[in-house]
Amino acid sequence: MRAVMRRIGLLTGGGDCPGLNAVIRAVVRRGGDAHNLSVDGFRNGWAGVLEGTAVPLNAESTKGILHRGGTILGTSRVNPVDADGGVERIRDVLDLHGLAGLVVIGGEGTLSAARRLSVEHGVPIIGVPKTIDNDLGGTQFTIGFSTALDVATAAVDRLHSTAESHNRVMLLEVMGRHAGWIATYAGIAGGADAILVPERPFDLDRVCRHLKHRHATGRSFSIVVVAEGAVPAAGTMVLPDYERDTFGRPRLGGIANHIAPHIEERTGFAVRVTTLGHVQRGGSPNAFDRVLASSMGVAAVDLAAEGRWGLMVGMHGNDVVPVDLAEATRELKTVPLSMYAVAEVFFG
Repeated sequence: MRAVMRRIGLLTGGGDCPGLNAVIRAVVRRGGDAHNLSVDGFRNGWAGVLEGTAVPLNAESTKGILHRGGTILGTSRVNPVDADGGVERIRDVLDLHGLAGLVVIGGEGTLSAARRLSVEHGVPIIGVPKTIDNDLGGTQFTIGFSTALDVATAAVDRLHSTAESHNRVMLLEVMGRHAGWIATYAGIAGGADAILVPERPFDLDRVCRHLKHRHATGRSFSIVVVAEGAVPAAGTMVLPDYERDTFGRPRLGGIANHIAPHIEERTGFAVRVTTLGHVQRGGSPNAFDRVLASSMGVAAVDLAAEGRWGLMVGMHGNDVVPVDLAEATRELKTVPLSMYAVAEVFFG
């Protein structure tokens, strides 16, 4: 006689990124085939859990989604811990649906809430790290970073030809709230002439001197990659105040537009700005993200089947391994200065 099927819940929270559907597919396929687990997917992240809006997922409903961008479940930036009666509502929904626990796919905000629910309130959760920013601890790479990096690198490549044709300084703004992984990697891969990241506050006068030196030595154009969270050195310039989201984080974007006129004024060079924005999050995941997401989905549902809650799956070397869920958000994983030093070698 076939054992009674157990149930788990699944959600995707925070900003979307390439690879989310690959995780969903892996959890459903592995859960059903290897562990006799059925999966309920909650609509729109934590909002769906609070409202109890779930749909059954199976092999048929998740067929053909591996290569699709976004998330078939939808997402939101709701903070369930601070919602009115949020913790009790989550417990009630788990009981109502007969769920042993939740597989939570998210970034800093989503997994911070997951950690609090797990550690402080005993809600059974397994975390899966996704964010194009690649700034979560406990894992070498996060789902979505590699695809976003491909998009940013392609943009640097394309900007080279138009910058050279018009003798311009091109500013490319990419995502990166507190960590400049996309900016640093894309800058190195694309041959940028300067990179501004949150980890290394910039002095715009120094940046302008560097650009003028390049032009004085025969380079007729420059490419500057700017992370959205880049910050000026203390006392050098003032940035505008940003609105904040439900997790209290600033809604970043537009720093390149803010500094562009200052560069024009101090150098006399024509400056143009390209902001990639949500283009970095959209579209199909690349091969690396499809494999990483599939591997993490399988590992996550294996942990859930074993009842090993309070953990996150992370990439260590070539392996996906369990780590403490708290590791994801204990401290942000920032770009080491040694990596930025590699980039500086090419700022000639």
